[in-house]
Amino acid sequence: MRRAERLIRIIQALREAAPGAVTAQELGRDFEVSERTIYRDVAHLIETGAPIDGEAGVGYVLRPGFDLPPLTFSYEQLDALALGARFVQAVADRDLVLSANEALAKIERALPATHRARLRSAPLYFAGSDEAKMRPEAFGPVRNAITDRRKLRVHYNSLGDEKSIRVIRPLALTCFGHVWLLTAWCELRSDFRHFRADRIERMTVLAESFDDEVGKRLEDLNYDDEPVAKSA
Repeated sequence: MRRAERLIRIIQALREAAPGAVTAQELGRDFEVSERTIYRDVAHLIETGAPIDGEAGVGYVLRPGFDLPPLTFSYEQLDALALGARFVQAVADRDLVLSANEALAKIERALPATHRARLRSAPLYFAGSDEAKMRPEAFGPVRNAITDRRKLRVHYNSLGDEKSIRVIRPLALTCFGHVWLLTAWCELRSDFRHFRADRIERMTVLAESFDDEVGKRLEDLNYDDEPVAKSA
């Protein structure tokens, strides 16, 4: 980790710490450097105006009211942003892709030149495929239906070629390799179900909304114990 990034993270660690001083030993363990390095870093921060109180052997606290510039990122954070945007570009619909690109452009404009270059050249990529894409005309309405808690009527063709019409409560979208899965509460089966997006032949967003009901919410779906959501 470069020193400039470590200095930023020291400030973040002091700001986020529970009440009480943070010791150089704790900071050194978190950032994998020696206590002597932390002493030098803290001394440098104090010299540049950071309102840090404390001393070696006792610990350090950051006085209230001090903050970093709003768009200060480490290289690792920039890598995470770049990878997330590339994932969206590979698998999402046009509106979401445009939104990801606009968000990155806003961030780029506020970054110093070195960090801007890192964001553009982050060495992390996502290899998507057309198989992983939900139909563009369906992806946006499904996302909105999840947010607005609107029921969907889906004409579904299962992997066993069993066709059915279901009214469902959409809860989440998850990409598993080639396949997008829509997790929902299925009113036909009175249970959670996973619907493969590529097997949904037709879909209608209904005017009927739904409330959070215990037992029918995403947080009620237990992935570790039985019963788990079954394929539709």
